[in-house]
This record gives sequence, structure tokens and C-alpha cells, in this order.
Amino acid sequence: MKIKRLKELRERKDKSQIQIAEFLGISQQHYSMYELNKRLIPIDLLVKLSYLYETSIDYIVGLTDKKEPYPKK
Repeated sequence: MKIKRLKELRERKDKSQIQIAEFLGISQQHYSMYELNKRLIPIDLLVKLSYLYETSIDYIVGLTDKKEPYPKK
């Protein structure tokens, strides 16, 4: 699955790839592969990113254009 919004969301938060990689506990090179769609990003990292960016995984992967996260139950 091609993930289109990783770079856009990162830049909106004014973060570098290194900062995001450190947050995720991976190398910058590894994270770069996710942004370039050369490697699939694991669901646990998508969950962390959805909390960081305050949005849903569906928004990150491009399944919706609604940026707001789903309400918690």
C-alpha cells in the first residue's frame, strides 16, 4: 500500500526524519524508506504516528480525507 501523507504530516509538525525515526525507535534510513514507499510500515508504528499527528491511520494511508481522529469509546 502506498502511503502518501507521511512526509506531508511530518513537515506540518516541522519535524525532521531523524526526529520522527527517534520517536519510533528506528533509524532515519529505515524511516526514509517508509516515506519513499520502498518499505511497508508496520501497524504499530502507524498507531504511534496517528497519536503523534492527532489523526487516524485511515487519513495517514489516504483512505479518507477527514483529518480528525476517530472518537475514543
